[in-house]
Amino acid sequence: MSDITLDIVELLLTAQIYSKYPEMDPSDLPKDIRKFYWSRDHKTVPKPIRVTVTDIEKMFQEENIKNKIKTLPFVTIDDQEFSTKITALDVGAEWFQKKDENRDRISHNPALAFYYEKKQTEGADYSNAKTKVRPKEVDREWIESLIAEIEKEEGGPEMLKLAHISAPEDIYQTMKDFVLTHEQEEETKKIVKAIQYRDYLKRIGLHDVGKILMVGPPGTGKTSLAKAMSEHLATPFVEVRLSMITDQYLGETAKNIDRVFALAKRLSPCILFIDEFDFVAKTRSSDEHAALKRAVNTLLKAIDNISLTTDGVLLLAATNHPKMLDSAAWRRFDDIMKFPLPDVDMRKRILDIVTKEIDGDFDTAEIASLTHGYSGSDLRMVIREGVLSALVTERTELTQKDMLNAVATFDERAIIKTNEYED
Repeated sequence: MSDITLDIVELLLTAQIYSKYPEMDPSDLPKDIRKFYWSRDHKTVPKPIRVTVTDIEKMFQEENIKNKIKTLPFVTIDDQEFSTKITALDVGAEWFQKKDENRDRISHNPALAFYYEKKQTEGADYSNAKTKVRPKEVDREWIESLIAEIEKEEGGPEMLKLAHISAPEDIYQTMKDFVLTHEQEEETKKIVKAIQYRDYLKRIGLHDVGKILMVGPPGTGKTSLAKAMSEHLATPFVEVRLSMITDQYLGETAKNIDRVFALAKRLSPCILFIDEFDFVAKTRSSDEHAALKRAVNTLLKAIDNISLTTDGVLLLAATNHPKMLDSAAWRRFDDIMKFPLPDVDMRKRILDIVTKEIDGDFDTAEIASLTHGYSGSDLRMVIREGVLSALVTERTELTQKDMLNAVATFDERAIIKTNEYED
């Protein structure tokens, strides 16, 4: 039996089960099926799913699908509606179960696992299958549906212009790609648990949770970790740079701040990441323009009025200049996450992660010892320089000389960047 025939029957079974049982929702569908039948207007996969022969040809990039379908006695093709379906669900399910001897397909398809578990099929585990399929919120289609809805609302287009919105599936760097300090690991665990037990926190009245200030030099991973948390938590990532929403008319800046927080609440649950937090929330002085004070106060008030427990918004703010923030800004955050420059052990682990797919004979321990004061971003730039230099000579394997030369090149550029050189 060919894999394509099994693919077809799995699709038809999944569509029929999803359509039959009211408790089935889009997160019960395998990602490829969910994305194919997603409706932006309905913000879901509408029921019933009507599978056409053309759908099958597009999904599996196969021609002459009709001939394969006709070999299955429990499947029919409606030439008038150009659709195909299983005529006897139990017969088709029994056939598929015998073909899927190891339960690989059933165990990775929540809809199928749900059906077979109801039929008391040995090895069928709906709860376990759910853990193997990420929810609909990770998909770009889900985000596009929300954006399309917001665009139709009054003031919606203005809100959307102020932020960059990423779907979790758009984020390539995951939590396993990070080397975290013990403190960062503990803070990340707290955030995950706060989201997991959000209903409990709401019930006990603990609302001032989920506002984290990320502090550290450039290149230490504040933005990257925030994005990775979005991917890990399967929630949209809403990124805002305060310098980008500051208008030449300061009164408009306050409105933009309100718009950004309103957008985050509309996209809930989500992560709202505010970069360059010090740009507006800087230390205030008595001679400051009144409009700027209003903008700062608007930002602080907006932070006060948003909550993970009630609004489903995890607020992460990043700053490279913590001394610019006054005490009023600091008090708005229930946790501070420090991002120091990596020590020699962390630098080696970062280098090992970045070079894990790179062939060659090189010593990351030596490179780590030579790169004191480098950020994680700096180390990635060193590897990039080494790889590109090797490619110039048609080599895809790195040597220790490539790595050492890359460090030297980076150091030269750092000197030029800081103007610490003589003509």
